[in-house]
Amino acid sequence: MSSPGAVMPKQWYIVHTYSGFEGKVKDSLRQRADALGMSEVIEEILIPTEEVVEVKDGKKTRSTRKFFPGYVLVKMEMSDTAWHVVKNTPKVTGFVGTGNKPVPLSEAEVDRIVHQAAVTVDKPKARRCGSTTGRSATSPARSRRSTRTARLSR
Repeated sequence: MSSPGAVMPKQWYIVHTYSGFEGKVKDSLRQRADALGMSEVIEEILIPTEEVVEVKDGKKTRSTRKFFPGYVLVKMEMSDTAWHVVKNTPKVTGFVGTGNKPVPLSEAEVDRIVHQAAVTVDKPKARRCGSTTGRSATSPARSRRSTRTARLSR
C-alpha cells in the first residue's frame, strides 16, 4: 500500500463482489465512504451495464445486463485505510490483483470498458432441434436478435 502521509493519484480498481449484489455493494460502499469522511478518496463507483433489446416472437423486450457480473469499478486513491474500507464492505470478496496488492487499470482499459461499442447487433443463434444428425436448425419464430447499447450505472 502506501505510507500514511503520501498522496497517490486516483486510479480505477476492479472490486470482486458476490454476483447479483453489485448494486448493493455500490450503495454500501458509497454510504461507508460518506460516513467515514472518505468521499474524496473514493471518487466514483461504476457497474458496467448494457441495455439489451431482444426481438422474440415479434415482441421487443428491453432489459439491462451487466458486462462483468460480480465486478464493480472503483476510482479511488489507494491507501491502507481506503483498502480496508472497500475490502470490509459487505458482499465484497476483494480486489482484482495479486495477493493483497490491487492492480490499477490502465487508462486504455478504462476507456475500453466505459466507451464499449455503443450499438452492436448479434446474429441470430442457431437452435438445436431433435435431429439425430447433430445439425442445428434455426426456426424463424425462435430466432432472436439483440441490439445492445452500452451504459454505465452511476
